[in-house]
Amino acid sequence: MKGCYILLIKLNESKTIEVGRLGKIEFKEGFYAYIGSGMNNVLRRVERHFKKDKKLRWHIDHLTVQADELYALIIPTDAKIECELAKVFSVNFEAVEGFGCSDCRCKSHLFYLGNLR
Repeated sequence: MKGCYILLIKLNESKTIEVGRLGKIEFKEGFYAYIGSGMNNVLRRVERHFKKDKKLRWHIDHLTVQADELYALIIPTDAKIECELAKVFSVNFEAVEGFGCSDCRCKSHLFYLGNLR
């Protein structure tokens, strides 16, 4: 199944995480939303995000292995809507600049949602 997904990632405390070429990033306590796609097999891609023991290949891998809670919303679609969703999130939430968007022109694919308490 092809599709797009939104990962909801919770950090119970602020953390500094080394994220590949982006270097050290200060992540605040709270929730983050990551917009991704799996145009070959979205279910397999999302399943990989939930694994703690994996090779750290993508920016998001560095964050998901540190997550205290992780949820996923899968959007089955043949359309490439990943960047459109990221643009919607960028209007409403704080972007972690350069995160998860090395293959497009988006500002980010990761957004800080706050504490949601």
